[in-house]
Amino acid sequence: MLGVEALLEVGQLLELDCQGLCRLLLVPRSADGRGGVSPRQVGRVTGADSQLLHHLRHQTTRRGGPGGGPADRATPCQTRPVPNDSAPRIGFIGSGVIAWAHGIALSGLMKDGLVEAELGLVHDRDPNRSRGFAEHLGFEEAASAEEVAAGCDVVYVCTSTAGHLEAARVAARHRRAVFCEKPLGRSLAEAAALVEVVGEAGVPAQVGLVLRTAPVFRALGRLVESGELGRPMAATMRDDQFFPIQGHYGSTWRKERDEAGSGTLLEHAIHDLDAARNWFGPIRSVAATSANFAGHEEIEDAATGILTFEGGLSVAMVSVWHSVLSRPSTRRVEVIFEHGFASFENDFTGPITIQTSAATTTERCDPPAFVERLSLPEGLGIGALPYVEENKDFLDTLAAGQPPSPSLVDGLRAHEAVDAWYRSAAAGGVPVAGPF
Repeated sequence: MLGVEALLEVGQLLELDCQGLCRLLLVPRSADGRGGVSPRQVGRVTGADSQLLHHLRHQTTRRGGPGGGPADRATPCQTRPVPNDSAPRIGFIGSGVIAWAHGIALSGLMKDGLVEAELGLVHDRDPNRSRGFAEHLGFEEAASAEEVAAGCDVVYVCTSTAGHLEAARVAARHRRAVFCEKPLGRSLAEAAALVEVVGEAGVPAQVGLVLRTAPVFRALGRLVESGELGRPMAATMRDDQFFPIQGHYGSTWRKERDEAGSGTLLEHAIHDLDAARNWFGPIRSVAATSANFAGHEEIEDAATGILTFEGGLSVAMVSVWHSVLSRPSTRRVEVIFEHGFASFENDFTGPITIQTSAATTTERCDPPAFVERLSLPEGLGIGALPYVEENKDFLDTLAAGQPPSPSLVDGLRAHEAVDAWYRSAAAGGVPVAGPF
């Protein structure tokens, strides 16, 4: 449990002002107490996923962003086996904002006995960050990524995007289970290389597409699958946030092409593309544009596109990074069905509004009870709440010897849609055919 002094030190370590720290960690609970917002058993990428990998290995550039070379091939090696009766030891490579969200979620899950795991090692290229992460969350500092992988059973890859491939390589060499934050890489080729490296090591792995476990996104998915409102005919999806180089982010790498690869589409809207694919199936075509208002080289901060799906469904998608500091991260989704209309704004608990000819209803979409009861600082919610179920699912699948979901290949398919968007924008909005 983090006390006030510890929280203030977190802010200093991440170079946040008071407002930024509050946005990151301190979300007041509502009156009802609710929050505001065995790795040894492995599986390989096979079947249709292998076919996709084979296709992507030969794609060496992404138009509109940095390219990448042919996917590197992992060199298998042996490492110290973990005793069968031990809880998996968790390590982090990278300790920025997203690592704190995962670390707080994992600490709460362990404290409440909801997962069997141990906090292990953390390494960051900035030793002040890793030191603060270790001291406040109960990890030990490591001198290198290699040390993290050698001393842990599960490796969380939470570096800037430029560091994902190398961190994944390190984990794969040591045969460690991998949780890699999105995006997997700065380009489609780089993402494909990461998936191949981890797949050839034969270790279980998951990508951090956190909207997969957001209750309101799941509710809309169930509505689409049930068919109770008929077929979806058209949809709009908008995500926007202030440019993530200020406020609670405490870093500026997302404006740097060499670190981030590109902008709001790759970094933020990849979540929305994955959600659309998850709800509606493969994307059949993309016609899109992108723009740069802030002036950071090859970092788009506005992107608009039309996605088409099987059966005639079209989705209009907008992703924007702006300078409205009172809008840290927001989404709005609207879906028109044959016999109804569904919409929501909050991308965690909603509520979701459903309108039919007979009635209009609005319902909050609550997460599982254990999420809302998680041990957190008294009287406060934590910005980590949306990440709790994602982390529990990951560790539960490892313990059961099941393949984690969403898989790295799921992440790669989202990258393929991102790549098609960039290619369309580079061609002046000419549609790019899928499926993606």
